[in-house]
Amino acid sequence: MPGSGHPVVELDRVTFRWPGQSVDTVAIDELRIHAGEHLFVRGASGSGKTTLLNLLAGIHLPTTGAIRLLGEDLAALSASRRDQFRAEHIGVIFQQFNLLPYLTMLENVTVSSAFSRGRRRDKGAVQETARRLLTSLNLPDDLHASPVAELSVGQQQRVAVARALVGGPEILIADEPTSALDADNRDRFLDLLFREAEAQGCTLLFVSHDPALARRFGRVIELGESRELV
Repeated sequence: MPGSGHPVVELDRVTFRWPGQSVDTVAIDELRIHAGEHLFVRGASGSGKTTLLNLLAGIHLPTTGAIRLLGEDLAALSASRRDQFRAEHIGVIFQQFNLLPYLTMLENVTVSSAFSRGRRRDKGAVQETARRLLTSLNLPDDLHASPVAELSVGQQQRVAVARALVGGPEILIADEPTSALDADNRDRFLDLLFREAEAQGCTLLFVSHDPALARRFGRVIELGESRELV
């Protein structure tokens, strides 16, 4: 519920416009997302959903305005510090997975720990958590050493989910993560996602064009044709 925790994401008068464009891709006057909140961002293709997530992850910087995550002004950080901040505090489930084909399933899940000082301190715990998450996502032990290139699209997507969750990030960002799943696996995936987010106390930002998923979330916002949240 909004207001149930302190704001972990704060946007004030944020716009983003690609070079050469005459209109803003994203325009948000104000947005507050509170600790532990599960937020669904809905919008048609081209409405700026992925751009918004890239802004929140610090991949892009706003053209105007301020974005603060966990009290940090992202624009005040160097590119390398934003990368480090993302590795320490944010889990991202990419629409295109971004898995490394030459690594195994388990290695793909644990590789992010190499970029986080906090996660490197207990490599054994990371391995244990990774195995537990993969098993919970119906990826049994005998597949954990398989190269991800040999997996189905649905299996690769679940590996990407486990990679985002390992290490207990404070903020979890999901970009159309159920697009390759059938109805049963989609519901099972959402159940796991909510369960792990609640167990780890992380804030979930979930983007999709599928309005049927909105009923599973406590708060829904929409990116309309004006590119503003309503």
